[in-house]
Amino acid sequence: MSPATANPALQGARAQRQETRGLWLGVLGVTIFAFSLPMTRLAVGSAEAPQLSGLFVALGRAAVAGALSVLFLILTRAPRPQPADGLPIVITSLGVVFGFPLLTSVAMRHVESVHASVMLGVLPLATAAVGALLARQRPSMGFWLCALAGSALVIGFALLRHEPGAAGPGLQFADALLLLAMLCAAVGYAYGARLSAHLRADHVICWALVVALPITVPAALLTWPAVPVRPAAWLGFAYVSLFSMWLGFFAWYRGLALGGTVRVSQVQLVQPFMSMVFSVPLLGESLDAVTVGFALAVIASVFIGKKMPIRPA
Repeated sequence: MSPATANPALQGARAQRQETRGLWLGVLGVTIFAFSLPMTRLAVGSAEAPQLSGLFVALGRAAVAGALSVLFLILTRAPRPQPADGLPIVITSLGVVFGFPLLTSVAMRHVESVHASVMLGVLPLATAAVGALLARQRPSMGFWLCALAGSALVIGFALLRHEPGAAGPGLQFADALLLLAMLCAAVGYAYGARLSAHLRADHVICWALVVALPITVPAALLTWPAVPVRPAAWLGFAYVSLFSMWLGFFAWYRGLALGGTVRVSQVQLVQPFMSMVFSVPLLGESLDAVTVGFALAVIASVFIGKKMPIRPA
């Protein structure tokens, strides 16, 4: 028995360092993902000035990331997943390769990035719930109160900033797509984190992309744009293909595996406001004192939630 194993204090310190590292990796992943909505909006354009189709952006970015994944798995000599990993990989793929990108890409043509950002603000709570169910963890009441408070803040912000004159059928449909996208992402994040406990985090997203290639490559070719689009649209597509669909998950899944899905997922609470900040230079959207105030309140709920205990089942 090693000294580190025999000494509970050393074990606790190592666990704390691992959790802290997981949280910082989670922050890196969330920062990368925070660009996803504004970049997707840049790629698909608006209803008045459409660019790339939502189907092409969603399926094309998965095809590009899948091709890169094949090369990466070969170069790193990745072992094949075990048979028991097959279903979790498929579920991860359905959530983060198909569900979330497809639903958000279609919705982003009909809503602004700021609005979509706050609609997805409940994603941390959904991810924590799915993660706790899979890992058989029991978050304390204080943890759930912090998660609920943070989610209530982003929902309240969405209601506060909702424009009464923009409540038409198109917007309601887009909101429904965003909520479904949130559920897909929560399931994909939780299952990917579970796989990352025994597979390399970068290999998890790569395998999820590779199993989708028989669908994404033909679909991307069929939806290839028939008319020229702005270079900015291709820039947005390049970002979501390389970073949102691939490199961001390297950090995100590793962070979830190290720090725990339930706890690290709460870092996502700041993602809506990070997306808003990024939308200002990219899309020309505005940022005011109310948004900053809500952002600070959400960050406070994340900080307090980090201190709350999480017990194993």
